[in-house]
Amino acid sequence: MSVVTVQPTGVSPADVLAVARGAAKVVLDPATVDAMATSRAIVDGIVASGRPVYGVSTGFGALANTFVAPERRAELQHALIRSHAAGVGAPMPREVVRAMMLLRVRSLALGRSGVRPLVAEGLVDLLNHDVTPWVPEHGSLGASGDLAPLAHCALVLLGEGWVLGPDGARLPAADALRRAGLAPVALAAKEGLALINGTDGMLGMLLLAIHDAAHLFTMADVTAALAIEAMLGSERPFLSELHAIRPHPGQATSAANIHRLLQGSAVMDSHRDDLAHAVQDAYSMRCAPQVAGAARDTLAFVEQVAARELVSVVDNPVVLPDGRVESTGNFHGAPLGFAADFLAIAASEVGAIAERRVDRLLDVTRSRELPAFLSPDAGVNSGLMIAQYTAAGIVAENRRLAAPASVDSLPTSGMQEDHVSMGWAATKKLRTVLDNLTSLLAVELLAGVRGLQLRAPLTPSPAGRAAIAALGRAAGEPGPDVFLAPVMEAAREIVRGPQLRAAIEQELGRLG
Repeated sequence: MSVVTVQPTGVSPADVLAVARGAAKVVLDPATVDAMATSRAIVDGIVASGRPVYGVSTGFGALANTFVAPERRAELQHALIRSHAAGVGAPMPREVVRAMMLLRVRSLALGRSGVRPLVAEGLVDLLNHDVTPWVPEHGSLGASGDLAPLAHCALVLLGEGWVLGPDGARLPAADALRRAGLAPVALAAKEGLALINGTDGMLGMLLLAIHDAAHLFTMADVTAALAIEAMLGSERPFLSELHAIRPHPGQATSAANIHRLLQGSAVMDSHRDDLAHAVQDAYSMRCAPQVAGAARDTLAFVEQVAARELVSVVDNPVVLPDGRVESTGNFHGAPLGFAADFLAIAASEVGAIAERRVDRLLDVTRSRELPAFLSPDAGVNSGLMIAQYTAAGIVAENRRLAAPASVDSLPTSGMQEDHVSMGWAATKKLRTVLDNLTSLLAVELLAGVRGLQLRAPLTPSPAGRAAIAALGRAAGEPGPDVFLAPVMEAAREIVRGPQLRAAIEQELGRLG
């Protein structure tokens, strides 16, 4: 079992994935404990001095000018968590909640939040005992960060609220802590606020999306190559010298991938010198690297944003080493919201151009002598006709989801929080776009495999042979219509998983 150590410099994207999607244990580096103890001593000094400091001796948001008596400051922190745990809707997936919790530990461990080490240790205990808070999907505006989602996490730390059961049921947190042998944490001044101010939910979802998008954009090159090969397309638009004259790095990478994927194919050899072959392929074939490559470059930008956020202090107020406690706006989710919306646009277009290639493969007037809808007996049989309908519907949904969330804002908290980021909504819908992209590439994978099977006895490329082998167990050979939904689900799993890509890379070397 792997171990993730939260360092004074934070954690890496790989650490987040190991905790969110795996069973990695979390430990705090001793230096982080020292940093938290030092910042806590500053807060304790402020409490003793009696001077007003936001979130320590005052209320929150629009109540920032309301002084709170010393004897009620612990109560203030508990009341904050209870009132802010006000989300509604279906629970967020376990991986999102675990990513969010680890990132909150990271934030506290940087030593700028003024909490006692035991608060961070309490979150670590929840992660290590697989106690996952029930976090509803609605509640965050990305304003002071992800207030409501983080409050639902913090409430479990107090022994209140709900947790996600093994079967997805909602269970009382107190019972879950008891079974795990964990005791609730009693908060002191500033600690409730430190548990909920920050961009951890947005960042967690963005990091998961970055990992998924990187894989899907490579798989988009694979499915594009299969479709181009099955349609007797040309490999010449993917020559490296044609992309060197327009030096977008992502475009060059996708072009190189597609060109390599098309080598070693008797299907491609069959028409390479055919004078009747089309001088130019359609845009959906010829411009595949320009679209997928632009998406790769968008992803590179988003990775930069996430990397900066991983080393950022996003709490409010922050405790500076010289003893000052300053109010900040670092919790505002605009950088993450903008990045997520940009990546959603890019991923939506990768799926849209894939659907156009599917449509060409199924259209007997454009598929270069493939049977209608890739059925050997079209008429009685419909082949993949309705699979393309499904793809078209998903493309339409992705276009709606590509509308940016981050340009929206609804003022809250008595106009104290008068401009919010909607970053939670942006990152949440990005994950939906990527899940939809998985389905679109699955339809293209199925269509490409069917097309290559119908080119027999010509043998396809190594990539084509690997795809036929991977999907053949579910799809079988072209023939009479079958119940298609299970075949499409199998194709989704092949696109999402590592096996097909690994099989192709074993033959061709690592894809970009």
